[in-house]
Amino acid sequence: MTRLPGQPLTGKLTAAQLTGLESALRQMWAVPARQLPPRRYSRAEAYALGEAWFAQAVRPPGIAGQAVDAVRAFLREPPLPESGEAICGHSDPNLANYLWDGERVRIVDFEDAGRSDVAYELATLIEHLSARDTDWTGFVARCDVDAQSLRHGRILVGMLWLNLLLPGNKAHQRNPPGTLEAQARRLLDLIAG
Repeated sequence: MTRLPGQPLTGKLTAAQLTGLESALRQMWAVPARQLPPRRYSRAEAYALGEAWFAQAVRPPGIAGQAVDAVRAFLREPPLPESGEAICGHSDPNLANYLWDGERVRIVDFEDAGRSDVAYELATLIEHLSARDTDWTGFVARCDVDAQSLRHGRILVGMLWLNLLLPGNKAHQRNPPGTLEAQARRLLDLIAG
């Protein structure tokens, strides 16, 4: 970035980077959020989009098709409401949107930000394709979120990623071969609980 110090986070995050990220996120989450509009792809929006997208999706063969079937079954259950206190959510946790200067993290790219909850924000971060190299277990434990709400959020976000990676959709061609199948396996594991 030319105006903010730091380099985009990438790959497996170090303990210092995770601490810096936690500090930056907690500052953002402390912003009064009750009056904010919902963030892009909120729980409710993700659920509604999933219903629409997977009702029309062509079932691919193999494990991706199994994941599509599992998503369709998941969407027959009622959605969970937002959980916990309303916070200002980022909504775009591509690690490139977190700038690390060696001491602290600065967050950029707020056009999708809005009202959310901590569990859903963590779910969005953990399930982002750019964040897959990091073990988030300790990070999540420091945030004291409801496990069911986190898992449900991860399934919703994982479902959105699965849709984007299906043949003919925008992320299919720009990701390496095998990404769709890896996402399908990950999502099936999440749904299985």
